[in-house]
Order: sequence, then C-alpha cells, then structure tokens
Amino acid sequence: MTDMTGWSVERLHADHSQALREDRVLYDSNTDHQRLRVFENPTFGRVLTLDGVVQVTEADNFIYHEMLTHVPILAHGNAKRVLIVGGGDGGMAREALKHTSVTQVTMVEIDAGVVDFCTEYMPDVSAGAFDDPRLDLVIADGAEFMRLNADFYDVIIIDSTDPIGPGEVLFTDSFYGHAKRRLNEGGILVTQNGVPFMQGDELTNTMRAFKALFSDWTCYLGTVPTYAGGPMAFGWGSDRAAARQTDLATLQARFEAAAITTDYYTPEVHQAAFALPPYVSRLMP
Repeated sequence: MTDMTGWSVERLHADHSQALREDRVLYDSNTDHQRLRVFENPTFGRVLTLDGVVQVTEADNFIYHEMLTHVPILAHGNAKRVLIVGGGDGGMAREALKHTSVTQVTMVEIDAGVVDFCTEYMPDVSAGAFDDPRLDLVIADGAEFMRLNADFYDVIIIDSTDPIGPGEVLFTDSFYGHAKRRLNEGGILVTQNGVPFMQGDELTNTMRAFKALFSDWTCYLGTVPTYAGGPMAFGWGSDRAAARQTDLATLQARFEAAAITTDYYTPEVHQAAFALPPYVSRLMP
C-alpha cells in the first residue's frame, strides 16, 4: 500500500476515498462529540475534518454556504427569521447575515468545540458572523431544539454532517416533521443531502419524507470540489410552490436590492440548480 503519511484520507464511502495533503496540522483532538482536526493544504487552505470527513475548507466553502442560504432567502422574498441547525464553522450564518432584510438568525450547534476552534483557527469562514447582534447562537442538540422550540421561521437551513454520528438524527422523518411545524406560512426548509452519485439513498430518504410533508418538494444541485463524487444535492421543501418558480427578473431584482457579493450564486445559477440530470431525477420517490 502507498505510504500516506502526511495525508488526510477521507473514507466516508465504502468503495471510494479522497486524500488531502497536510502541510501543517494545527489541531487534532476529541471534543465531547467527535474527533476534530484542522490542517493546512496548499490548494484548499485550512481544512476542518470531523471524524475524518471534510466539513469545510477556506477555499471552497463559499459554494456550499451560498447555495444553502441565498437560494431559499431570495426565493422567499421576505425572509426575516432564519434558523440554522448545525453550521458550527459560522459560514452559513455569514451568508445569511449578508441580507440586511434578515432580522434574526438562530444557529443551533450541538458541539461548542466546533464553534470555538473554527473561530480560533478558521476565522475567515465566519468572517465576524458570531459578533453580529442579529445572531443567536444556541449550543444544543438540533433535534431536541426543533422538537421543543415554539418559535417560527421563514427559512430553516439544515447544515448537517453526513448521517453518521451526531448528525444521524437530523435525517429522520420525525425531525423533518418537527422542522416543518416551525415554518411560518410560505416558509422554506432546505437540507444538506450529500452527493447523489455516491449517496443516493440519503437523498431518496429525505425526498420521501418531504413528499409526505410538503406540497412542493425537490432538490437542487451545486458542485463543491472537496465533496467528492459530483454535484451535491440540497433538499427543498415548501407549501408555496411559487417560491421555487420565482422568475429570473424577480430574482435579479431581489439580488440587486440585497446588494450582496457572491462568488458562486447568481440568479441564473439559482434557476439552473433546479434542473436535475436523469440519474438524480430517478432517485426521487
């Protein structure tokens, strides 16, 4: 076997792995919930892994975070309250808070260690989001929070890890049901659903739950280099079909009014992301 000393090897999939060279390891220890590593890579900058699986990198995180925030927020058109479950690196909050129309972002993260270490070792990912007075950071189990919380939100973003370890409960039918009950009328729920080519069952299971819960349900796509295996899927659920069908001119007007800067999201990319190739469409229940 090839010597992989000095490389971080991700073995998320049974028949496929990827490796990132570690120029310098900045942190490697166990939190209360998982093993956390931060290292530097020449291409991707600082990289965070949890239990050996890449979660976020300095170089390409913008794609994932922009697509899970700007798509639902701009499709909604009047989102004031946003709930993020997960997202301890702060990137999702960073993008949601770019919208001055958003008055409150509640972020529920189970592992305080992720927040602490990302703030210290990867501050560019959150870019000051944790200091924004509109952000309410809650350290709690996301499933329990969703079950017990009585507040309502216009957009709910499930920024979960893969369905293993602490993130597994965030892919259950009961969790999605509790999430729907926390949506305001016309609200939108979006989820991280892995790479369909490699993790088809993950997408199918979420879509089966969404089909039972929402009148308008599907997924949309975005390609993130460090999430290997092709474009990744983001689940979409709402009872307001008009939100997903927002025309390009309206999206452009909302994007211009928001006056935000992006590196991946555009209104054109927004619309195109919902065009699914046949191999993804066949995963729909």
